[in-house]
Amino acid sequence: MQRILDILFSGLALLVLSPLLVPVMIALRLSGEGEVFYVQQRVGRGGKSFGLYKFATMLKNSPNLGTGTVTLKNDPRVLPLGGFLRKTKINELPQLLNILFGDMSIVGPRPQTQRCFDAFPPASQAQIVKVRPGLSGIGSIVFRGEEDMLHASAAPERFYDEVIMPYKGKLEEWYVANQGLRTYFACIVMTVWVVLCPASRVTWKAFRGLPQPPDALQGAVGYGQ
Repeated sequence: MQRILDILFSGLALLVLSPLLVPVMIALRLSGEGEVFYVQQRVGRGGKSFGLYKFATMLKNSPNLGTGTVTLKNDPRVLPLGGFLRKTKINELPQLLNILFGDMSIVGPRPQTQRCFDAFPPASQAQIVKVRPGLSGIGSIVFRGEEDMLHASAAPERFYDEVIMPYKGKLEEWYVANQGLRTYFACIVMTVWVVLCPASRVTWKAFRGLPQPPDALQGAVGYGQ
């Protein structure tokens, strides 16, 4: 049933959003480095890699510059239009094609680069590859301010590997154990909600039984507030 909904929703979304997507494509072609799409290899279902589509928001050589595949707030590699596209999550919309092709679902663990996937604990990795990765999901909702968290850290890459990814892995394990139509629709609604109201703390009420974040993350993810 989820796959049928994915096809229906992604096809409809591409049609409805075309008046937005086409102008963005034209603007990207005429600005920055002239690139419209960025295709990056990500780890998918069964541990197989696939090409994930995004609007180009960073320098083409970004993976070989600075913090690599870890993006910080006000990252100098982000192109002028890219900042707006990333903040509004419009840069993620080309992944509707990945969903239509069957690489992804509307909801699921966010697909990671191999470097970032390897930062998950082995137990989390084993669960995450059981399902299709998603355009959004519980990990994306809870960590909607991830770039701000990294920007505030004195050692962002270490903080990412040792604090963020172990907890994000637990969140994705929770999703795999609780997947179903209720979770599917709740994640869709909450994704829209946190984009419109990024300071909202309702996530912890909408999803009962989520793993408790470590002390270093509780304030950043709005736990207990």
